[in-house]
Amino acid sequence: MSDVDAATADRRSDTADRDSDSAEQPSDRLSEPADNTVRSRKPIVVVVEPETPGNVGTIARAMKNFGLSELKLVDPPELSRDGEAYGFAGHAREDVLPNAEEVTFEEVVENYHTIGTTAITNEDSRKHVRFPFKTPVEVRESLETVDTRTALVFGREGTGLDNGELERLDEVCSIPASGEYPVLNLGQAATILFYELRSLTVDETQLPDVERERASEAEIDRFYDFFETFHRSIESREHKREKTSTMIRRLLGRAHPTEREIATLTGIFRRTNELLGDRTFGDHVDEESRKTARNERT
Repeated sequence: MSDVDAATADRRSDTADRDSDSAEQPSDRLSEPADNTVRSRKPIVVVVEPETPGNVGTIARAMKNFGLSELKLVDPPELSRDGEAYGFAGHAREDVLPNAEEVTFEEVVENYHTIGTTAITNEDSRKHVRFPFKTPVEVRESLETVDTRTALVFGREGTGLDNGELERLDEVCSIPASGEYPVLNLGQAATILFYELRSLTVDETQLPDVERERASEAEIDRFYDFFETFHRSIESREHKREKTSTMIRRLLGRAHPTEREIATLTGIFRRTNELLGDRTFGDHVDEESRKTARNERT
C-alpha cells in the first residue's frame, strides 16, 4: 500500500471511530471536562520527571496565579503534604497540587496538542528537532486562533526534554534570554510562559480597568494659568515664555496627570505666586512685565 493510500485509510478509520457509538474513549485521567466552557479549553501543564518537589510546588503556584488548574506529572517524586512541594505551592496547595495526576508521556502525546519547552534550540531547519520554535508570545498568538486541547510540556530541571521526547511533540517553545546563559530555572520558565498566555487563561486580573484617570482639561488649563503667571515673574522675553509654555504643555500632554497630581502642581505654583507677590528676578524684567503680573494676580 502506498503512503497516500495508507493515509486515506487512516483518515477513514478515524472517521468511523468517531461516528461509532462504541468508539473507545480516552482514559478517565485524561478525559475532557463535560462542560464546554472556555475553562475546559485552557492548556494543561505537564512536567516530565521533575526531580525537585519544590519546583512542582512553584509551578502549581504559578498555575493558580494565571488561571490554570490541570497539572499532570510524569514519574514525579513523592509529594508529601508536609514537604517542599506543598510549602512552595501557596494557595495552590488547596486545589492544583492535590488534584495533580500522574500520567505517562505516551498518554500526553496521544491525547493533546503538545508544546514542548526548551532553552536550547537549533539554528536552522537542517537540524529540525528543536527548529522551528516559537517564543511564548508567538505561542499565545497561535493558540488564540485555534480551539484544541493543548498541553504545555516541561522537562527535567537538569536536562530538560531530550531530543527523543521533543521529536514526538507538536511544537517547540523557547524563552528569549541571554546568549551567555539562556537556561532558566524550571519554575521561572513556567511562570514566564504562563504570564505570556494569561490573556487565554485569566478572565479578570486584580488590576482596575484603566491604569490611570487623566485630570480634566479645565483643571489642567487652571494649572497653565498659574504657571504662566509665575513664568512672567521670572522671564520678560515673550518668545522665551512662548517656547517654555509649549514645552510644558507637551510634557503634561504626554504625562496624562491625574486629578491629584495636577492639583498638587497647581498648588505649588499658586503658593509660589503668592510668595513672590510683586517681586521679580533679573534685571531684564521690564516695567510692563511687572504691571502685567500685578494685574493678573489681582
